[in-house]
Amino acid sequence: MSPRTPKQFKEIREEKKAHIMEVALIHFANEGYHATTVNHIAKHAGISKGLMYNYFESKEALLDAIIKKSVQEVYEHFDIDRDGFLSGDEFEFFIRRFARILKEKQSFWRLFFQLLMQNEVREQFLKSFSDSSSSGPSSEAGEDRFLTGIVKTTAEYFIRKKEHKGPGYDPEIELNMFIISLKGFAITYIYMDSENEQYYDKTIDRIIELYK
Repeated sequence: MSPRTPKQFKEIREEKKAHIMEVALIHFANEGYHATTVNHIAKHAGISKGLMYNYFESKEALLDAIIKKSVQEVYEHFDIDRDGFLSGDEFEFFIRRFARILKEKQSFWRLFFQLLMQNEVREQFLKSFSDSSSSGPSSEAGEDRFLTGIVKTTAEYFIRKKEHKGPGYDPEIELNMFIISLKGFAITYIYMDSENEQYYDKTIDRIIELYK
């Protein structure tokens, strides 16, 4: 048998990291982040505690990786040409892709939302995506800056709509209502016992109709 190539070693490492994150998410969500120890995660992931630290330097680093990977999966479909300008078509594409991700990974996002309901996790979530302007020029810092720019880009999208909506239009209120609508849809949908295609399709169409 020929020795593994560096590429193969990297793929194996990424697969192991993904497995550890999957196990950790389940236990963080169901048993609580604070109550779940590194030993507990390592045992259920089928590795030693020492090996666990070869992948993640701490439990906090593991949580940070779960948060960033989860959110990045959604937001990689936001402003897909990365020009800082959100068009109506890009807005609709993002909403439909967001809904599709929820649908395809309903169990995963149910666990993720359960995790975010924990106070210490919400704090870590905000910390993970705070302004990283003081970070070095790494790709990770670049991703953080992109994520923190999402709110600004979306706000500008709603501000531009004021030109066509008239003086009674309030971009800040519309943005807040959009966020509330999207969050409400996500939480309602992922906790449904069974898929309701009619609810799913009509609700997404209505959100787009209201805010595009």
